[in-house]
Amino acid sequence: MKRIILSLTVVLSSTFVFAQDNWQAEANSRIEQHRKENVVITVVQNGNVVDGATVELQMLRNEFLFGANIFMWGHCNSDAANDAYKKLYADLYNFATLGFYWWDYEGEKDAPKYDYSDRVAEWCAKNGIRAKGHPLAWNFVDPSWVKDIDDDELYRRQIERITKCAERFRGKIKVWDVINEVTNWDDEYCLKNAARLSKLMKQHTPVEFTKACFAAARKGNPSAVLLINDYVTSAKYVELIEKIVDADGKPLYDAIGIQSHMHGGVWNNKEIWDTCERFAGFGKPLHFTELTIISTTEKFDWGKRPTLPTSDEGERRQRDDVVRVYTMLFSHPSVEAITWWDFSDQGAWMNSPAGMLRKDMSPKPAYEALRKLIKETWTTNETKKTDNTGTTKLRAFRGDYSVTVTLPNGIKRETAVKITKDKKEFRVELD
Repeated sequence: MKRIILSLTVVLSSTFVFAQDNWQAEANSRIEQHRKENVVITVVQNGNVVDGATVELQMLRNEFLFGANIFMWGHCNSDAANDAYKKLYADLYNFATLGFYWWDYEGEKDAPKYDYSDRVAEWCAKNGIRAKGHPLAWNFVDPSWVKDIDDDELYRRQIERITKCAERFRGKIKVWDVINEVTNWDDEYCLKNAARLSKLMKQHTPVEFTKACFAAARKGNPSAVLLINDYVTSAKYVELIEKIVDADGKPLYDAIGIQSHMHGGVWNNKEIWDTCERFAGFGKPLHFTELTIISTTEKFDWGKRPTLPTSDEGERRQRDDVVRVYTMLFSHPSVEAITWWDFSDQGAWMNSPAGMLRKDMSPKPAYEALRKLIKETWTTNETKKTDNTGTTKLRAFRGDYSVTVTLPNGIKRETAVKITKDKKEFRVELD
């Protein structure tokens, strides 16, 4: 019954949203409706409301999570490139995905790369960037040392790894992709390159294995935001998600991860909207965890996976598609986060020109266009005066703000507020 309801929602919503060609106006209308709040700020001095006080509201961070994977942090080909990577990243994003691929993260048995993750996570915190770990379990490649242990020990180590990572980084990483691409756990590549982990998934069944992974992550950090993540966006993923529940039918996940690598072609607006609607029916936030749009005019072949060059025309197309795709996703009320894949062409997956930055770390037009959206279009910076009731009203994007109040006599006070769906009225008191 649930899948029928979801499908009906897709049909009705798509008919309504795409009945006209002015998709951008419709998207902007949804953004105004779903991303902003009516904010009331009251200024009081010595118990009395203040008429004519100046209230300056300046956004520090959007509530919505805009990010990318940050895999090249400290790994670029020069100090100058590393510095540029960090500076441009911090100037754009408030969210970052750190790599925890087991075969690389613990390339040597019992020697995980905790120190590197600590440094990246600490840098993120210092720059107001929320850190996420990806992934805690995935049968894509076996760690080389698993050949020396039996199945029982491998399963125990997999579950312990999940708990240890979630627990160790409890204060630094509060969002995790718990498990990756379960829908195709028995893909030919996985069976060949992750024979041992794939065997475990078969023995325990993919659904029960997934449940055990979520239980392990929850044990490590009960307050973490836990995701299931997949590139399959069809009913097959819907059917899997329906099964990842506890004995009482309560979902084990906190958000649903949707990959959207568009190397072979960019989704049209209907595809974007239908995908969001398909999974919104679960009542959980949606994270677009791996969004890729490449900056080339040459055709990408998934079978051959060629190395393609960036080009001026390709970069213009990438810019235009970035604006459209981000606007559509930001306009859907269930979407909570978008993670770009990868931030720079240097080190990009499959050597594709997928970056917001070129290999020399210069920003592409897509970077500048996205920065304008995040920092200007989808930001509220406003100055207003209080009326004779001591209040001022405005409509603002949800997020973290600095509020500076200046009384008519010149006295100032600066305070921090967080505007949310549930918190939008504030009282600033001065002596």
